[in-house]
Amino acid sequence: MKIKWLGHSCFLVISKSGVRIITDPYAVGGGINYPPLEETADIVVVSHGHDDHSNVSAVRGTPEVVRGDGTKTAKGIQFRGIASYHDDSQGEQRGPNTVFCFNVDGLKLCHLGDLGHALSPEQIAEIGAVDILFVPVGGFYTIDASIASQVCDQLKPKVVIPMHFKTPKCAYPIAGVEDFLKGKKNVRKVGGSEANFERERLPAATEIVLLQPAL
Repeated sequence: MKIKWLGHSCFLVISKSGVRIITDPYAVGGGINYPPLEETADIVVVSHGHDDHSNVSAVRGTPEVVRGDGTKTAKGIQFRGIASYHDDSQGEQRGPNTVFCFNVDGLKLCHLGDLGHALSPEQIAEIGAVDILFVPVGGFYTIDASIASQVCDQLKPKVVIPMHFKTPKCAYPIAGVEDFLKGKKNVRKVGGSEANFERERLPAATEIVLLQPAL
C-alpha cells in the first residue's frame, strides 16, 4: 500500500490492487495554499463539512463519497465512522467530526479528521487496534501536540502520520510539527510525499513517519 500526503489532512491511499482513496480533500484559499488537487480517486472520505476537508468536486473520476458515523462499504472496503467533535465543547464551537477506520491490504488505517478533544474510553474501544494513524497536531482548530501525543498513547498504533500542522503552504494560525516531534523516539523523516507500507514490515514499536506535502 502506498500513502501520499497531498497536504493538510488530505492523503491518497493506493491499495495493491489499485483502489484509490482520498481523505479530506481541501479547497485552495483562506490560508490553504497547497496546489489544487488533480488526483483521481475511487473513494473520497470526508470527516466534516468545512471547505478545507470536503472539496469533493476537486477529486477527479466518479468517486464514491463516504461521510458520517456508522458502517459503510465502498468498492468492497468497509469504512467505520466514529462520531466525535471538532472542539472540546461537544461541537458547540466547530460542530461534529467523524473519525474513520478502514482496512487496506490487511492494514487498519484510522484518520482522525479534525478531532478537537481527547478520546473517550468508548471511542477508544470503538476504534480498536490501529496500524496506521493519521493525527492532527497543529492545535487551535484541532487537538494540539500534547493531546495528539495522548491520543497516540491511547491507541498505540504501529505508525503515526502527523497532519494538519503549519507548513509554508498553510497559513492557518496553528503550530508546526516540531512540538509534536519533540522528545519522540522512532521518528522517520521520509523527505518526500510518499511512503509504502506492508503488514510484514510494520515496526515493533510505534514509529512516527513524517511526510512532506506533494508539490
